[in-house]
Amino acid sequence: MAEILTHLAFYAGWPNVWAAFRMAKEVYKDDNCREQHGGFFGLGQPNVDFAKYFIGKSYLKPLTNPRDTVFIANVTFEPGSRNNWHVHRATNGGGQILLCVDGEGWYQEKGKSAQSLKPGDVITIPANVKHWHGAKKDTWFSHLAVECPGESTTNEWCEPVEDEEYNKL
Repeated sequence: MAEILTHLAFYAGWPNVWAAFRMAKEVYKDDNCREQHGGFFGLGQPNVDFAKYFIGKSYLKPLTNPRDTVFIANVTFEPGSRNNWHVHRATNGGGQILLCVDGEGWYQEKGKSAQSLKPGDVITIPANVKHWHGAKKDTWFSHLAVECPGESTTNEWCEPVEDEEYNKL
């Protein structure tokens, strides 16, 4: 976990990472927490605000304040859960970084093959690239989602990843 937080500090800055570090200390106070879904940072709350952009259930645990320069959240997907195709728009900078922390999942950019994900994998998603990510069919999956700062940043949610496409993976 120390390696992940150090890597994250280069993108998010130490002040933002300290919030995640404090959360990590809380999670590891009780060794029983390691068995819960959500990995190192825990499960979080049902992701009801964005549920319409997901197939299956997901959970969100913000690690920094959404109004901070860099927003970081632990996102956990139940088996088979995935988000819709989407694009992180920006006129300059922007994009997203995924730091995989628990379980196994998928990441795919439009027009490319899906990539298998496991803890320790890091995905850098440039702004304006259409993609999706989520859990594999038979396992929970968690990643830290880092929203990269930029100009005129927005998220554009697109069509769902259809079962037929997903089940081929």
